[in-house]
Amino acid sequence: MDLEKINCCPGTLAEGFKTYSPGCLRNVFNNRKVSHVLPYEQPRLNESVEEMFMENRKRISISGVQEKISLILEKNVLRLTKKGEHGTYILKPIPRDLKKVDQVPANEHLTMQIASQVYGLKTAANALIFFKDGTPAYITKRFDVKPDGNKWGKEDFATLAGKTKDNAGGNFKYNYSYEELGYLIQKDVPAWRIEIERYFSLVLFNYLFSNGDAHLKNFSLLETPAGDYILSPAYDLINTRLHVDDTDFALDKGLFADSYKSGKSRITGHAHKTDFIEFGRRIGIAENRIEKLIAPFLEKQPKVEYLLSNSFLNEPCKRAYLLNYNTKRNYLTKLEQKA
Repeated sequence: MDLEKINCCPGTLAEGFKTYSPGCLRNVFNNRKVSHVLPYEQPRLNESVEEMFMENRKRISISGVQEKISLILEKNVLRLTKKGEHGTYILKPIPRDLKKVDQVPANEHLTMQIASQVYGLKTAANALIFFKDGTPAYITKRFDVKPDGNKWGKEDFATLAGKTKDNAGGNFKYNYSYEELGYLIQKDVPAWRIEIERYFSLVLFNYLFSNGDAHLKNFSLLETPAGDYILSPAYDLINTRLHVDDTDFALDKGLFADSYKSGKSRITGHAHKTDFIEFGRRIGIAENRIEKLIAPFLEKQPKVEYLLSNSFLNEPCKRAYLLNYNTKRNYLTKLEQKA
């Protein structure tokens, strides 16, 4: 990325900014004037920096395949955490072994911004950030760290489902259904009737934007100041179809614990509005509420195209992203055939 050519905020994607906008600085960096350029060379190009990053990765306690680096904001500068420090930011550099791998940070950033700005989903605060040579990385603010540095309680749904690699095999994160996950919310969340609607919208968003990585460890419960638990802000939202040839749903069973499919989904092989109505009904949402929750996802949302246009994806990926979005929306809006 030519850093001189930036003309949109790398956080909000608002036009007319060569660095982070005031809104991004407020939301992501506690109103501090943080640079969109990290004080580090790209690790793969600098051996001493690579050693520092490798040492940092050994200490961070977050699971997942993609490399995650722990950062802390000191005055107005982001830096690697030192031994014994608790990071407040997670940096995700360009990963390895995927198609269009250099587009992954911009993809995740765009998808998270669409979730928040267009559909009103509660997401982890995030932005794009760049190494000195212009190489992009994705940065997100940790939502499980209290202002005093201690941590809020947090449990992912693999833990809640009692699934581990030891008792369920290497595929443990995927061997489930979204219906069953909804039952866990009913069981473990006191205010489940509110949180189940947030969950429903997130599952529908993941379908519409081709996030095939929405497995059990990418849903979590988070402790509140009152000591109970609610659904955590959404994280790791990305259009995986740009990088891998995956299925519509990350979980092996898909939406349902059984083999239910609507008439149209049996024909097309893809979920339709009727499938999501049945899904919502099964997890305890009133049907009139289901219709209201689905409605924004059926409509063409001009701001999706605005954010996509301003994003840091390259032009071929922008076209593919828009095609994926329109294709999924068409599946959702197709009318059921009459019996």
